[in-house]
Amino acid sequence: MTRIDAGVTARIRQDPVLQAFWILRIGFAVAPILFGLDKFAGLLTDWEGYLAPAFDRLVPGSAHQAMLAVGVIEIVAGIVVAVMPRFGGYLVAAWLGGIIVNLLVLGDYYDVALRDFGLLLGALALARLATGLATDRR
Repeated sequence: MTRIDAGVTARIRQDPVLQAFWILRIGFAVAPILFGLDKFAGLLTDWEGYLAPAFDRLVPGSAHQAMLAVGVIEIVAGIVVAVMPRFGGYLVAAWLGGIIVNLLVLGDYYDVALRDFGLLLGALALARLATGLATDRR
């Protein structure tokens, strides 16, 4: 990302559309990176418990190894959102769709699946805002 000059900062302060864009861009960059890093640290939860056995059998290695791969993907997705929000928003939305399917197949955590659906809508809104603002061209 490029350095934000004073004119852009003033425009952000006055434009609610730009404010919404930056809130979503920062949130969808930082959150996946932090969740991805936690797949290695394991401070927030036991991530392996969220992996549906049907998917665990499809992925080579253990559930822990699968979660490490998930962590790497999440970190990359967060970086993509930070650099190319127009594409990154769709990438995160697709990733959240996969998480939702996994949770539904697991047959538990329906509340988390519903929350992630709301996040998916937010990621789509970020991608659309980025497209309308032509942010990847700056």
